[in-house]
Order: sequence, then C-alpha cells, then structure tokens
Amino acid sequence: MYIPIKAKLFFYIMNEQTSIDLLHQAILTETRRRLFEDSIQRLKKCLNFLTEAEIWYKPNEQSNSVGNLCLHLCGNARQWLMSGLGGHEDIRQRQLEFDEKGPLASAQLVGMLDQLQVDLEEVLSKVTAEDLIGSYRVQGFEESGFGIVMHVVEHFSYHVGQVTYFVKAHKNLDTGYFEGADLDAKG
Repeated sequence: MYIPIKAKLFFYIMNEQTSIDLLHQAILTETRRRLFEDSIQRLKKCLNFLTEAEIWYKPNEQSNSVGNLCLHLCGNARQWLMSGLGGHEDIRQRQLEFDEKGPLASAQLVGMLDQLQVDLEEVLSKVTAEDLIGSYRVQGFEESGFGIVMHVVEHFSYHVGQVTYFVKAHKNLDTGYFEGADLDAKG
C-alpha cells in the first residue's frame, strides 16, 4: 500500500493518541456527511419527485418499490448502527420492509427518514474510537464498529442509487444533486 511521504511525516510527528482521535473524528464526520447530507437528502428529494403510485410501483416480484427501499434502509440502519453499535434492542422485522404494499404517504416516509437521522446522530455522538475497533454481532455477522459504519454508508449509497435510477428513468429529469457544482473541475 502506497502512503504519501507527507502522510507518513504527519503520522510520525503526531503522537499515537492524537492520530487515533483525528481518525476517529474523520470517520464520524464522513459518516454524517455521506448519510445525512448526501444519502438521506437525495432519498427525500427523490420521494418529492414521485407520486404515491410511483413510490409503491414494483415492476416485477423480484424488484422492490421505492417505498420498500426506504423502509429497508431505515430498518437496516437501525439494526446495524443503533442496535449493533449503539446497544439498542434489535426490534427489526426485515421481511415486513419488503412485504409492505403501501401506500404510505411520501410525507410519512420523509418523516421516518428525518427521525432516523435524529436517532442515528444520537448514537454517532456517543461512538468512541474504542467502539470503532470493538467487535459486534449484527444480523448474524461478526463486525467491527468501523465495519458497521462502513456497511450502513455503502448500503445507503447502493439503494439511493437504485432509487435515483428509478426517478431518472421514469421522470426523465436531472435530480440536481450537483446543481451549481463544476464536476469537470480538476483538483
């Protein structure tokens, strides 16, 4: 693995505890950014583009509706972060996330996402560096705290990508996620 000279020098100069504290804070900062500023906001934006019928539309039995994916993301994040890492009781009933036929109103799904963010922040605000390297049992898997955080971020990103594709395909529109940003900028 290549580590730039500046990074090597940085970690050499910093004492070990300071480096651990900086890494701990960087992980939590990026987790919040990816979940709260990117994924949840994009999901809510997509819900606002869709009608209730579109939110609950399933093209076939092997696919999930946007509504099911919202429920699934809430259930997964609660099980992995709140229960697995935060120590809350695991009350998830995963199959119900997919069995729901709707319609639950868009406003109700947005409210669930808003509450999820509040609840996840409560857990993240208490996560220590030691928690990130601890070992936890979640959904039958043995995971580190860092692995749990990574799973929730990537799982959200994966399904938000599916929802975004659905919106673009069915609405023929630009979601505007990067409105005003120069995505051709270098550096």
